[in-house]
Amino acid sequence: MLSWGIHWFRRDLRITGNGALAWSWKKHQGRVLGVFCFDPAFLSRPDFSVDRFAFFLKSLEALREEMRAAGGDLLVLDHGPQAAFPALLEKIARYGQPKPGTISWNRDYEPFARARDSWAQEYFEQTAGLEVHTQRDHLLIEPAEVVNASGSRAYYSVYSPFARRWFEALHGPEVQSRILEQAVALKRRGGVEKQGSIFELRWEKRIGAHEDVLARYLETITAQARVPLPAAGHAAALAAVDAFAAKVSDYKEQRDFPDRSGTSRLSIYLKNGSITSAQVLARLRLEKTDFKAKGGAAQFVRELAWREFYYHILWHCPSVETLEFQSHFRGLAWENNPDYFEAWKTGRTGYPIVDAAMRELNQTGWMHNRARMIVASFLTKDLLIDWRWGERYFMERLLDGDLAPNNGGWQWAASTGCDAQPYFRIFNPELQSRKFDPEGAYIRSFVPELAQMTAKEIHAPALNRMIGTYYAPIVDHRERRDAALKLYKIALVIK
Repeated sequence: MLSWGIHWFRRDLRITGNGALAWSWKKHQGRVLGVFCFDPAFLSRPDFSVDRFAFFLKSLEALREEMRAAGGDLLVLDHGPQAAFPALLEKIARYGQPKPGTISWNRDYEPFARARDSWAQEYFEQTAGLEVHTQRDHLLIEPAEVVNASGSRAYYSVYSPFARRWFEALHGPEVQSRILEQAVALKRRGGVEKQGSIFELRWEKRIGAHEDVLARYLETITAQARVPLPAAGHAAALAAVDAFAAKVSDYKEQRDFPDRSGTSRLSIYLKNGSITSAQVLARLRLEKTDFKAKGGAAQFVRELAWREFYYHILWHCPSVETLEFQSHFRGLAWENNPDYFEAWKTGRTGYPIVDAAMRELNQTGWMHNRARMIVASFLTKDLLIDWRWGERYFMERLLDGDLAPNNGGWQWAASTGCDAQPYFRIFNPELQSRKFDPEGAYIRSFVPELAQMTAKEIHAPALNRMIGTYYAPIVDHRERRDAALKLYKIALVIK
């Protein structure tokens, strides 16, 4: 009987340019079926987000539609891989079908994923007797490919030298060939409709009738979503890239202003692998960008490098998931006032730019990057609340919540991470507001009780004239700045 393979989808929810899937397709002449496992360990994480999960389900649904339109199929299993795959292989055998010859997947880099994949490699090769094939996918350049040969560490803990090496790798023939492959794949997109079926199997032929687990989850989870869910899937991701193409040249000048649509909004699609950094560079034709180049396009590519830098750190130093990267700041005497935290979460701090940002998060599942820095600085250095509290809340609410960049961003703001802002750099929320929302348009969008205030007054209403039911500031920034400096200095002396 003809050989066939399984592709295990994880953070690669697309057909186009999916390297490991393409390998399996070629090896078995199109006889490859997709599997996705809902791992209860993931669903029970304390930072689990029903909103992000709902969007993930929509992305899975879009992928399954793509697979079926191409003559293939995606089986969604309601168990983690340790339980799901042995049961699946047993079911295939009971149905009288030959077991697959191979299993493929694209690599992941988080601590949880690395432990899972270590088990999977051993199980499929040693116990199940399958050939395993893995490839890179959602990162353009993997952590092991950027090595610090001259420093005290084998990896880079500062962004600039990392980025220089990352850009060197970007311009190398191997990475350029990868991007070119993605460019070719994107140009061929739409070939499913033109060529007819490119896959040649459905799950009914291997296991018979089975429960539609994805439909059950879609019905129950999407109804619980607290925010509007954007369009999902590879087609939606490409549309977002194309929309950003008209703005990328102005990215450097526009990206810091939350009242403007100057950012890419691609993080939500990069998170699920509906698109990859390589595909973004190919689509925008930015693969030749130089590290030192000026302008919006170069700045955008440097931001992609920042994302991969945080994965680089998480890979080489997985303890950052729960601990400060800078060991001398472990054990900081955070105040952790629960009332302050609740006011911060709900946008009731009395600082309009902070409140606007938190309300944007709660109402939309997204927050502008400049606003993320402002609210993170405010939580850690004005309210003196542990950065882990904020990091977890972001993961609970963000549709694009992603461990490595979220952790890196929070540790940067708290001055505890790699290449973080110095502990004595403390954002003044009023000055940040005046600089990056000068007319108060962003504030008015999410703090309507201040809508009638002038552009001059709106950034510090308590100092001018209170409007309606808006809140008085819960802390005095100057006083809290002094307290924060004392907190960090004490930690430095003790260490």
